[in-house]
Amino acid sequence: MSVLVLHQIGSLRGSPYHEWLDGHDGDVLLLTCAENLRLVAEELPPPGSGYAHAEALDGYDGSGLLEERALDLARERGVRHVVACHERDLERAAVLREILSLPGQRMDTVEPFRDKTLMKRIAADAGLAVAPWREVECAADIAAHAGRHGFPVVVKPHDSAGSMGLSVLHSEGELRAYLADDAAHGLYGPDRPGLLVEAYVPGRMCHVDGMVVNGRTVFAWPSQYQYALATFRTDTGPRMDLTLDVDDPLAGRLLEFTGRLLAAMPQPEQFTFHAEVFHTPDDELVLCEIACRTGGAAIRDIVRIMYGVDPTEAWVRAQLGLPLPEHLGDGPGPPRRMAGQMVLMKRPGRVVSVPREAPGFPWLERFTTFVKPGQVMGPATASSDFLVMALVSGGTRAECVERLRRVEEWFSGELVLEPADG
Repeated sequence: MSVLVLHQIGSLRGSPYHEWLDGHDGDVLLLTCAENLRLVAEELPPPGSGYAHAEALDGYDGSGLLEERALDLARERGVRHVVACHERDLERAAVLREILSLPGQRMDTVEPFRDKTLMKRIAADAGLAVAPWREVECAADIAAHAGRHGFPVVVKPHDSAGSMGLSVLHSEGELRAYLADDAAHGLYGPDRPGLLVEAYVPGRMCHVDGMVVNGRTVFAWPSQYQYALATFRTDTGPRMDLTLDVDDPLAGRLLEFTGRLLAAMPQPEQFTFHAEVFHTPDDELVLCEIACRTGGAAIRDIVRIMYGVDPTEAWVRAQLGLPLPEHLGDGPGPPRRMAGQMVLMKRPGRVVSVPREAPGFPWLERFTTFVKPGQVMGPATASSDFLVMALVSGGTRAECVERLRRVEEWFSGELVLEPADG
């Protein structure tokens, strides 16, 4: 009995599926994206590395070759499970399961988490607040929405991830410029299908990360971004993301809000989730979106710090009915430790020197630089265009903030940039 793993983006070394599936009685097959491997500078796992078959596909994202090879392997190798952990693979895996009559998540429980228009309707019907929005069929819809609700407005694809294609328009002038330069937006321009426009929600973004096993939430806890998500192109200061203290009243409210949303959504039996919720200056909670997968950036590491488990590994094992850590059976409870993440975004300049080794702070859980000497940086163009990322643990939120500030001060003292044309 073979398991077919689809891996679209990110490090394969950081996602050792063959190790995560320890105890599975059968082969592990891997289809991955060749372009992504080149991007992360990794090689395809060699024979004998734990995969009975490993193949990197050019044209993975849009050619149909992935589906063709998956069906070939299903016939040749007796595939009985399809595992996919990345946002853009969820629907493709669901369709393959339907074609092959395999167990696991199907389209009826993927689409509500992927299609933000359907998601917002479900949430509103459940009595949860969502920003005023409308689907975009033509550029006039954006102008009409701004005329009714005012600026700023947010324009984004209804099924994207990682802030790709997102634009925040603050004025009539920015709207005119956006509409006049359709080509600059690529697949997500105002004359392309699949966009929605919504009112901008002020306040801080919070997120709740958790996991459901056999229809029951086994862990969940909220965090709060200390910055506006849409400012990644201009904000070169520290962007912090901090778990909420156990005694913070907002934590309980966010857990209750997310619980109501999950109860309204059609759910698969096993999944991790990443819900994003605005906390407005008027102390209201407003849904941004929810995904049925592990959050990006350092969410896996944050959950490890809080609950002592890799959420994606646990999700993969749960899909095959493999044993999970015993403490997950106790059900949701407060985290063991608090966590804090800080990123500095890329900014224009040539890198003269940058620290490659982490400082020796015992509470520094992860430290990663994303540039090297000689590299010329432009401004950040995506929410993942990091210069450096640091993750710390601590007993309280305040302690995590203080520790992140120490890391920022150290890094800034070691970084040397010069003008890109110098």
